[in-house]
Amino acid sequence: MADEDKPTANEGAGSDQQAEPRQDNSDAPSIDQLDNLLPIDDFEEEVVEGDKTVRQKGVYLLPNLFTTAALFSGFFAVVSAMNNRFEAAAIAMFIGMLLDMFDGRIARLTNTQSKFGAEYDSLSDMVTFGVAPALAVFSWALSDLGKVGWAAAFIYVASAALRLARFNTQIDTADKNYFTGLASPSAAAILAGVMWVSAEAGWVGDALPFSMSIAVCVITVLAGLLMISNVQYYSFKGLSLKDRVPFVVVLLIVIVIAVITINPSGILLLSFSLYVASGPVYALKRKFFSSAK
Repeated sequence: MADEDKPTANEGAGSDQQAEPRQDNSDAPSIDQLDNLLPIDDFEEEVVEGDKTVRQKGVYLLPNLFTTAALFSGFFAVVSAMNNRFEAAAIAMFIGMLLDMFDGRIARLTNTQSKFGAEYDSLSDMVTFGVAPALAVFSWALSDLGKVGWAAAFIYVASAALRLARFNTQIDTADKNYFTGLASPSAAAILAGVMWVSAEAGWVGDALPFSMSIAVCVITVLAGLLMISNVQYYSFKGLSLKDRVPFVVVLLIVIVIAVITINPSGILLLSFSLYVASGPVYALKRKFFSSAK
């Protein structure tokens, strides 16, 4: 029994190993040191607080998540159109439009506006509502027109870029209740809606009538020109999401959603067509009444 109580050589060694002090991890790199090892500079933004300008590090996460999701929707639309999945491309652009509608509002509601977010949103809009619709429509209908088709697509892309550049330079002085020129998401909605309705009707590939390609070419150019025009469109920015509304408003929203689900492509195309037409109609109305006076 006495021999059994004595530790063996191996047990003694194990005990010595267990008894060894733990290594000091004070020399391990910290999170800040790991950040310095990354080949990405930490972002800093100048922000005016009171009477002085301060530099803040990092970006706000929540609104930029919506902007990133909208950007991905535009990228997905391009990839889908390249694979002749035009219905999926159109749906992706409408989803991107929904996400783009909320990123700015969420930033204002949560007080997380920033110059970085504004620039990022503008670049996302250029991809989702400028490049993606043009490439999708070109792959679907405009490629049959040859150089005329890609010229029409380029006019749309260039108009979207000019529209966004003008909007960014006039954002502090423009009327918040109206857009000067058709907003790029609405222009993209027209192209996406026409493509979605036609895809559901089977007008793709060899089944697409040549007359439809010409009509799409005209619509694409007109949508581009309306973006850079001086026609005013109601912006709906006066609608507040944090104020109380009558109960009937919630009921109307439910009815609108139910109606859209009956025929999403047709209802959305009709709705945005009426909105696009409202600008020129309002301009002609103002010109008529001003001349009558």
